[in-house]
Amino acid sequence: METAKISNLYTLEETIAKDLFEGAEYPWEVLPKISAFILELGKTLSEEEYEKRGENVWIAKTAKVAPTAFINGPAIIGKEAEVRHCAFIRGNAIVGEGAVVGNSTELKNVVLFNKVQVPHYNYVGDSILGYKAHMGAGSITSNVKSDKTLVVVKDGEEQIPTGLKKFGAMLGDHVEVGCNSVLNPGTVVGKGSQIYPVSCVRGVIKAGSIYKKQGEIVEKR
Repeated sequence: METAKISNLYTLEETIAKDLFEGAEYPWEVLPKISAFILELGKTLSEEEYEKRGENVWIAKTAKVAPTAFINGPAIIGKEAEVRHCAFIRGNAIVGEGAVVGNSTELKNVVLFNKVQVPHYNYVGDSILGYKAHMGAGSITSNVKSDKTLVVVKDGEEQIPTGLKKFGAMLGDHVEVGCNSVLNPGTVVGKGSQIYPVSCVRGVIKAGSIYKKQGEIVEKR
C-alpha cells in the first residue's frame, strides 16, 4: 500500500513533529503517541519564540490567537499560525507554522503540517494533514465507525488493520478537500489529490487524483 506510506504522503521537513514519525511506516501508527510527544517537545521549545499558556499549551509569540478561541493542552501552536474566532482545540494538537484554524473549527489529536488550512467550520479528529493541505468549508473527518469496530485501511483488495477505534483521515501534502465533504474513518488521500465538494470518501485515494464520487476517480492532468 505505497500511497499510504509516510514517505509518499508527507514532507517531514514541513513539521515541528518530524521526530514523531521516526520508525513508523504508516502515519496512523503515530496517532497514539501525539500527546506524549507534545509534552516532551514543549519542554524544549525556545522561551524567546514560544510562551507557555496554561497547562501544557505552548504558543509561538508570532501566532495570532483570537480571544474567543479555546485551547486545551497538550498543544503546540506554531509560528505565524492563526487560530480564529471560537476555534476549539480539544488537546493533543500540533498546529504548524503559518497554519490556519478557522472560526468554529474543532481539532482533537491531530498534526497539522505547516501552512495547513482548516478555516471554516471543520472537524478534524485523529488525523494528520500534510503541508499546505486545505479543507473547504464544512468538510470534516469522521473518526469513529458507526458500529464502533476497529478501523481497517482499504486499498482495493489490500487491507491493513490499524488496531485503532478512532482514526480520521491522513491527507498528503497539497491535498484539496471540497466544501461539505465527509472523510470516513480510515481515509487516506495521496499527495496533490483533489476531492470534489459534497463527497463521501473512504479508502485510499492515489496521489495526483481527482475524486468525483465513489467509483469515479480520475488522474489529474
